[in-house]
Amino acid sequence: MDMAFDLGARALPWQQFAMVAGAHALALLSPGPDFFLVVRSALVHGPRRASGVCLGIALGNGVFIGLALAGFAAMRDYPLLFAALQWAGCAYLAWLGWRLLRASGELAIPAADGAARAAPAPWLTQLASGFLSAVLNPKNGLFYASLFSVLAASRTPPAVQFAYGAWMFAVVLGWDLLVAHGIGHPAVAARFGRSVRWVERLTGAVLWLLALAVAWHAAR
Repeated sequence: MDMAFDLGARALPWQQFAMVAGAHALALLSPGPDFFLVVRSALVHGPRRASGVCLGIALGNGVFIGLALAGFAAMRDYPLLFAALQWAGCAYLAWLGWRLLRASGELAIPAADGAARAAPAPWLTQLASGFLSAVLNPKNGLFYASLFSVLAASRTPPAVQFAYGAWMFAVVLGWDLLVAHGIGHPAVAARFGRSVRWVERLTGAVLWLLALAVAWHAAR
């Protein structure tokens, strides 16, 4: 029997949720510019001030999530353009997966600056820096467009896609807050550094599976 849970009048298959949400979560574990901004802010200003960066990054991701949702909904009336976007999403997922499979897996945690610690930046300034870091990174937009191409290809209902978007926003915020509060502990930083290589390999493999899923749906 196919396990599913209901969202309104429609069912959200566990398999689809596990694949898309899992790929999104694993991608967050692979360090990028936003990750290092959170780490730097937490080490220099402390986790409370860094929470502003975390919320800003989540809001920036939320912008791209909203654009992806609106974009694919609007493209359904243009089959050729819709198919082109699906294939573009497939290509980006495959490229990103290949990059992660070949990544070195090295992680260098930035050092805190004692002088900067004495003059913490205002919380709203931290929020703005996090938002700009996320919203000005085109890779974030491409990543969400590619993820939502999976949902669009499988004809996932709009309400369910919105639920995915809300989930992703919450996961981004939760993960960044966890990093901000945990990275100051040497044992946590060391353990995370040792696991980065395997996280990147696993993320790359999952993104390749997603790319194949998009290609299969687009070719039908």
